[in-house]
Amino acid sequence: MTIHQPGRRRFLAGLGAAGTTALLSGCVTSTPSGTTSSKGAVTLQSNLSAPQAKAAMTDLVAAYAKQGSGRASLNTVAAETFRTQLPTYLTSANPPDVYTWYPGSVAEAYSSKDLLLDLDDVWASPDLGQYSKALNTLCTASSGKKVFVPTTYYWWGMFYRKSNFAKWGVSEPKSWDDFLDLCDKLKGKGITPIGLGAGGNTAWVASAWFDYLDIRINGAAYHRELLAGKHRFDDPEVRRVFDRWQEVLPYFDPNGTAVAFQDATTSLLNGRSGMMLIGTFFADAAPKDALDDIDFFRFPVIDPKVPLAEEAPTDGYFASARTGRRDQVVDLLRYLATAEAQEIYIKGSSGTALPCNPDAKDSGTALVKKGRAHIEAAAEITQFFNRDSSDALQPTADTALTKFLAKPKEIGAILTDWQRDAQKIWKA
Repeated sequence: MTIHQPGRRRFLAGLGAAGTTALLSGCVTSTPSGTTSSKGAVTLQSNLSAPQAKAAMTDLVAAYAKQGSGRASLNTVAAETFRTQLPTYLTSANPPDVYTWYPGSVAEAYSSKDLLLDLDDVWASPDLGQYSKALNTLCTASSGKKVFVPTTYYWWGMFYRKSNFAKWGVSEPKSWDDFLDLCDKLKGKGITPIGLGAGGNTAWVASAWFDYLDIRINGAAYHRELLAGKHRFDDPEVRRVFDRWQEVLPYFDPNGTAVAFQDATTSLLNGRSGMMLIGTFFADAAPKDALDDIDFFRFPVIDPKVPLAEEAPTDGYFASARTGRRDQVVDLLRYLATAEAQEIYIKGSSGTALPCNPDAKDSGTALVKKGRAHIEAAAEITQFFNRDSSDALQPTADTALTKFLAKPKEIGAILTDWQRDAQKIWKA
């Protein structure tokens, strides 16, 4: 991948505009703050707990140790445990040093509370010097400090198995009406058309449906403003999102809010459901022999006059402001920004992520090539509900959307309650 590709520039310009399961492996502590070169391994707290992603992180830590400048101790935490515990990690007396997480508004929320380490020294490295202005902006807090190191990005889409679509005699839809027709055909064959997986601790998956319907109906700019509190969740524009969602609700898995996304993707791979709106991270838990059979199509366009936007979240790392190993943290983050490190991660995982370093190579599979073209064709890029708002706002969406899926006719009261709950977060 080269930085001078026009499509690449369009993708990163969108980034600039846009604002998995293991148990906690034990208590994590680092050297108390106040020093900058304490001995010992840097503690790396990771939410990448799907089997292939976890294995890739293990490979990455081993490669870092082999190159000789330092060591890192990997602690893998179930993704939802990680999200709920992250504020506690960052505010503890002896926090982990480095964390996998998200840039943009999420990092800004923690940085504004002085919880993240200033990474200007990391961004002075030659590798990060090649990163685009858009990525630079995405990783800069309102204070002007760099607080995040981006390493990979991925895309969301309507995923399915090619062999199943062929067996069922159906094809990718080109419009919303085509999509509804596809759902009708699958339901007529006794197949659950749409898997969800918003049960248990993965209720956040339903936010993808809200995000996509909103950016298809009201546009990405309105969507980001809504999540920033500049519009209301009980506005008529938002009600239109749910009116459209109700058209497709009869095709959803009736157990969609009772099973986690991992179980829903298993149903997808086993042919019990036809398709699913999900990010490519789901492939990190898929059997290797299924990867070549996985395909996707763009979430259907609803209003052709609305500029095409896609969800393409960026992942990477930030560090605790209270670390006692600042020099080692800087060294580790500089390594993670290299093409070598990003290629190691991509090779060890499902290979569906795309590297942020312009010199790093992606897996080159047909799926990844299609995914890259999918992102580059977008006029705008969004991240995801919590990434374009905050981790604190995500539970309000989880509550509202779960209620809607259970009792869609009560949408008026649900949106009133959502606005009330969101207002408390915005004012906090």
